[in-house]
Amino acid sequence: MINMDPRQQFLALLLVLLLPVLCFQPCYASSVTRRFRFNLEWKKVNRLCTTKRLLTVNGQFPGPTITVNEGDDVEIKVTNRVANNTTIHWHGIKQKRTGWADGPAYVTQCPIGRGQSYTYKFTVAEQRGTLLWHAHYSWQRASVYGAFIINPRLPYPFIAPNRPIHAEIPIIFGELWDKEVDDFEATMLATGAGAAISVAYTINGLPGPLYPCSAKDTYTATVEYGKTYMIRVINAALGDELFFSIAKHTLTVVEVDAVYTKPFTTTAIMIAPGQTTTLLLTADQLPSDPTATFVMAATPYVTSIFPFDNSTTMGYLKYNTTGTISKVKLPENLPKMEDTKFATTFTNRIKSLASSQYPCNVPKTIDRRVITTISLNLQDCPQNKTCTGYDGKMFMASMNNQSFLRPSTSILETHYRTGLGTGSSGFPERPLNKFDYTGGNASTMNTNMEFGSRVIVVPYGTKIEIVLQGTNLLAPENHPIHIHGHNFYVVGTGFGNFDESRDPKGYNLVDPPERNTVGVPMGGWAAIRIEADNPGVWFVHCHFEPHTSWGLATGFVVQDGPLPSQRLLPPPKDLPAC
Repeated sequence: MINMDPRQQFLALLLVLLLPVLCFQPCYASSVTRRFRFNLEWKKVNRLCTTKRLLTVNGQFPGPTITVNEGDDVEIKVTNRVANNTTIHWHGIKQKRTGWADGPAYVTQCPIGRGQSYTYKFTVAEQRGTLLWHAHYSWQRASVYGAFIINPRLPYPFIAPNRPIHAEIPIIFGELWDKEVDDFEATMLATGAGAAISVAYTINGLPGPLYPCSAKDTYTATVEYGKTYMIRVINAALGDELFFSIAKHTLTVVEVDAVYTKPFTTTAIMIAPGQTTTLLLTADQLPSDPTATFVMAATPYVTSIFPFDNSTTMGYLKYNTTGTISKVKLPENLPKMEDTKFATTFTNRIKSLASSQYPCNVPKTIDRRVITTISLNLQDCPQNKTCTGYDGKMFMASMNNQSFLRPSTSILETHYRTGLGTGSSGFPERPLNKFDYTGGNASTMNTNMEFGSRVIVVPYGTKIEIVLQGTNLLAPENHPIHIHGHNFYVVGTGFGNFDESRDPKGYNLVDPPERNTVGVPMGGWAAIRIEADNPGVWFVHCHFEPHTSWGLATGFVVQDGPLPSQRLLPPPKDLPAC
């Protein structure tokens, strides 16, 4: 028996009494190595009145959920059992010094070939919350995706002892297609045609009762009256921003992109591809209908004149009763498809928690500012070729008039072996030609661009601001831009053209949202600030997959720092070769 003086006995008793209060949710303090196995394989799935062949991980659609604890080391062995090449990206994981595990093909690694395996190894450090993983080769993420959940080391800052989380509800949005998506991409790139559109949206792989033959393929979440639930919302759709709501229920936003926010209530959310939003919902409705069922629904947020999937996926929030589900209406609080006012207001309400425990470390000053246009372009059709894009041309995309081409080997390998100096990148850090980016007559402009692999290169520790300027070369559109390897702070957004002398005066440098994917407003701009403290090569691209295929991307290279802890680790022995 351990002898304790009265003071020690009191402290021990106090700890026993307070522990349930301090950890009214699970607390995870240990650090271990979590190992997973992913097998890429085809799976036949019955959806929309037909049997479809989908590319999957472990035969699951959506793929398996990865759940780890903050601070864990993670090893995921991916084995390719199909003829197509593949890679996997752990979207939002910062990959400190482990860029070899980031995943985008020909940026940080060569693809995993048929019959080959590659083990992604990284540490989940100082991150917690809801993220996702998905394929990062061609359009494979149309069906190869899943949730990546990081349990926090400390209790959630937004949960009160009298309102514990009863359970978690995963909501992963996706899309279904009437052909294999690789065929769509191949046709689009070969002919210059516009992007194909999906035939259905899904909630957790299920389209819901508004689509043919899909009444049985409807996701239902069962809840108990009076309980509070954490809803982890992930947009894994290939090319659509989505509105989401639950009939007659209020949602509380507490986290975006695995970063805590100042909580606020809303009747609906807008979420772009690659983004995550964590919500609290209290089952506080007394249903008058004996079915005790409320509709949850997602519909596209439309900001473009181009064709889109004009449909709605639906599921049910069913209270724990014995009633059966009957036909119900869409939520009245679901925004209309073109409700830019709601989307803008919702996005502007998202603020960093900025507490002493979870501070907002936005750079107050910068060393460098890059201003880049993000554009959809029409490229002249090459000689001796027939193009089926608008006016006999090819649809393409660019950043500062460069349509990004990924090389035949990974940029990270080139950087590791030979180094990419700050003067060797060649990426223009201002638009090559100034014009009225979001106005003017686009039909009179020359929208041809250059093809290349020029990247932004910065020394370790650089505090950089990147202004993402939308254009109206073809049509204004909301673009979700994702930056690998770093979180960033969205210090400002606006409509129209960015004014370098005026707009920075209105920046939020107190509690701007911290994200890994930002929606650049339709016909507007977004300014983000990054502290480049992660050595490696990081992909910067639009998370609309057709736009990435067209070249709306570049690379962001952070050079090694002077200390060993500031340098990229050597490549793993099983890194795939090109």
